[in-house]
Amino acid sequence: MLLKNFRRAALGFGLAVALTGGAQAEKVLRVGNDGEPQSMDPHYISTVQTSRLSDDMIIGLLTYGQDGQPIPGAAESWTISEDGKTYTFKIRDHVWSDGTPVTAGDFVYAWRRLLAPDTGAEYASLLYIVKGAEDLNTGKAGPEALGVEAVDDQTLRVELTAAAPYFLAQLAHQTAFPVPKHAVEKYGRDWTKPENIVVNGPYILTEWQPKVQATLVKNDKFYDADNVAIDKVIYYAMEDRTAMQKRFRAGEIDIARDIASEQIDWLRENMADSLRIAPYAGIYYYVFRSDKEPFTDARVRKALSMAINREVITDKVLRTGELPAYSFVPPGTGNYGEPKYADFKGKSYGEAVKEAKALLTDAGYGPDKPLNITLRYNNSENHKRIAVAVQNMWKQIGVNAELFNTDGKIHYADLKQGDFQVARAGWIADYNDAQNFLFLMESKSGPINYSKFNNEKFDGLMAEAEAVSDLGQRAKILGEAEAVAMDGQPVAPIYYYVSKQLISPKVIGWVDNAPDKHPTRFLDLEQ
Repeated sequence: MLLKNFRRAALGFGLAVALTGGAQAEKVLRVGNDGEPQSMDPHYISTVQTSRLSDDMIIGLLTYGQDGQPIPGAAESWTISEDGKTYTFKIRDHVWSDGTPVTAGDFVYAWRRLLAPDTGAEYASLLYIVKGAEDLNTGKAGPEALGVEAVDDQTLRVELTAAAPYFLAQLAHQTAFPVPKHAVEKYGRDWTKPENIVVNGPYILTEWQPKVQATLVKNDKFYDADNVAIDKVIYYAMEDRTAMQKRFRAGEIDIARDIASEQIDWLRENMADSLRIAPYAGIYYYVFRSDKEPFTDARVRKALSMAINREVITDKVLRTGELPAYSFVPPGTGNYGEPKYADFKGKSYGEAVKEAKALLTDAGYGPDKPLNITLRYNNSENHKRIAVAVQNMWKQIGVNAELFNTDGKIHYADLKQGDFQVARAGWIADYNDAQNFLFLMESKSGPINYSKFNNEKFDGLMAEAEAVSDLGQRAKILGEAEAVAMDGQPVAPIYYYVSKQLISPKVIGWVDNAPDKHPTRFLDLEQ
């Protein structure tokens, strides 16, 4: 009887193995993404939430490693000229997901497309350090003026306008990604649809339900596919942080890319093994439309900024480790030193309110002529709580602020079009350099200069810094530029970010890092 049962069990096991082919169960990573992707085309991406998907699908010359630092990607090696202005990249032998070889020409094509005026890529100015890039993007020159050349299929040469210590790190960003010329020319803007998309990274899009989820599956043609453990990653669009936490607690998602800060005490007490809070290279700020009344007046902008009690927001509203911000460049940013703070840093809040009232009076506002404005923010419990707090703070200086909220995609589209008075915004460093923060206020930065700040002195200092190779002198000039911006206050820095997320203990390979980059290719799941 015992032997019969053993044989029956063995037969059942053998049948199970035969039915599955002996294969392991599919590893599926489920991510709660705190926003809807804008596009799957790297030339139309500007949000962190979207870049998480693009980083999984496309590999630039450099890419992000497990610790968030740049590592070789599509380029296996490179050399730099003695003057720091010419880079020569060796393209590794690899293919697009349809088997077509990736060549140096794909990068030439992609960068020319990004910078073409007709493309309308809002992030194009990020590559202005490349020779001829600004002239191409502004229509002053044709694509042949761009200092990017395919010497042969495996060799790419790039010429810069000046030595740039951040250039290599910049190449991991989506603006520098290659795009498949053969697919783009065949399908046009539809090349990123699941049935058409071609990528060179570890994952490929198979499904996208807007405002619901996007599904990526492992790309077996990826050059390092043998070391990619996760078979599928599903990104759920979830702007409601509380709902996302509920799904995490129910085991329906493995990663929640943000938390509802008002629940921080409960999370620390009950989910300490999943809660991850770490320093994050970014700034949370309010932006003023400085080219439209009443915000053409720097006194109005400064008064509103001074009346924001940053310490109350970080210590009472959020309570998750954020630091009050009085500069636009976060402390600790590379190649910079101490940021240049607004002159009201260090004042008591009572003093700040008194001075803010005086500034508004000088600008012509008071009890008989109150300042009425609209403050916009994108959907999030945290953004709402901050906006309500600021609304009450502004009441203390006689300002009436009406709150208006939309989803993230609409919010940022309106910011780029200038359809706002005061609005919430945030910026996460694309590379660890002060220039990557300050360029947002350059007049040449186009739609991502939300404030439309146009200051000749600021622009001149930024241009001067770009031409300087000595890091110490460059930092000094950038500091002077930040001082100009903090005096004019086209933006009101509120706090320096920390990353806040819930990571299931079964997720292996997650490394906290300041850029908050966690490519799925480096993660695994305990079975």
